[in-house]
Amino acid sequence: MSFKTLDAEDFVVSADAVQSTAWSTDAPTLTNFFTSSVQKAGSSGAYYLSVYQTSSEAAGATVQFDIAYGNVKGSGSAYFNSGFPQLTPASTTYGQYRTMILEDENTNFSYGDGTNLISPDDFWVLSIDRARYKENIFPGTLNIILSGSGGEINLTDNSNDVLSQTFLGSSKVYQLVSGSNGSSYDSNGFVAGSGSYGLVFPELGTILLNPDAINQSIGVIPNRTADLNNGTNQITLFNSIKLGSSFTLNSQETITSDYVFVRARNSEFNYSTNPSFISGSTGELVDQTFINNPQVYMTTVGMYNNSNELLAVAKLSRPLLKDFTKESLVRVKLDF
Repeated sequence: MSFKTLDAEDFVVSADAVQSTAWSTDAPTLTNFFTSSVQKAGSSGAYYLSVYQTSSEAAGATVQFDIAYGNVKGSGSAYFNSGFPQLTPASTTYGQYRTMILEDENTNFSYGDGTNLISPDDFWVLSIDRARYKENIFPGTLNIILSGSGGEINLTDNSNDVLSQTFLGSSKVYQLVSGSNGSSYDSNGFVAGSGSYGLVFPELGTILLNPDAINQSIGVIPNRTADLNNGTNQITLFNSIKLGSSFTLNSQETITSDYVFVRARNSEFNYSTNPSFISGSTGELVDQTFINNPQVYMTTVGMYNNSNELLAVAKLSRPLLKDFTKESLVRVKLDF
């Protein structure tokens, strides 16, 4: 075994973006949507509706995303206590996302960019199941068709239309617009008087939908009645998605690799410390021709710290012959 200190130029760091499908069907587009009557009737059903790629009772059924409804005034769901009509699952949901994204309990969500921002009292939210994406959802791959009494509309993020990245709180955000593959169909993909169709937060796996814009386009609107049965508005959006029969989304992650270049020059690593290389009694080389013309094979590269502790091992795909007439360069790749 021989040691060599690595120099700074022997290290190179590289980052590569890797894309994959988000849905458990391994297809980029989800076309079938199912709910669970057990989940809907359970305690969580007051807050969100889980959507599956197949019947929830079938083998392999897994949650793809959840649908929730938030209303800052508490309308659109049942009272926790009739003495406090502003406190409902809808108000809880609104407050949860406001705290998580806006990081300010006194600010409401607005749709659109520039100076003409629209701030309705409510939203629908699509929360992509965390197991469905890796680091974030991939901007430009979002395409969802909503269908209602007024027709259909294809929605996407506007990641290809913006020149600079914007944030809400500390979260990266795109506008949800009428278009496809990250580009709007017209100048901005907004609805006059209602702003954009929503907000897309790729790093949170969250999509907020603006009910006013959706209603103006296809006639799908939540029921904002006070003390409404829980889950009513989640079903409204679910039916619109199911009729549209197309939800495309991909996942993305950045894999950082550390490349280490291990160089064996012609004068280095030509002798082995393997006991079979020398005579046990005299300490001489077993084969005298190895004195001036050694023949050894490199099979393993070990990475050590300054305390001589082994941190990583790289195995060569095949033994590499080394002698005084040869130099070798081994590239070790560490992914993290």
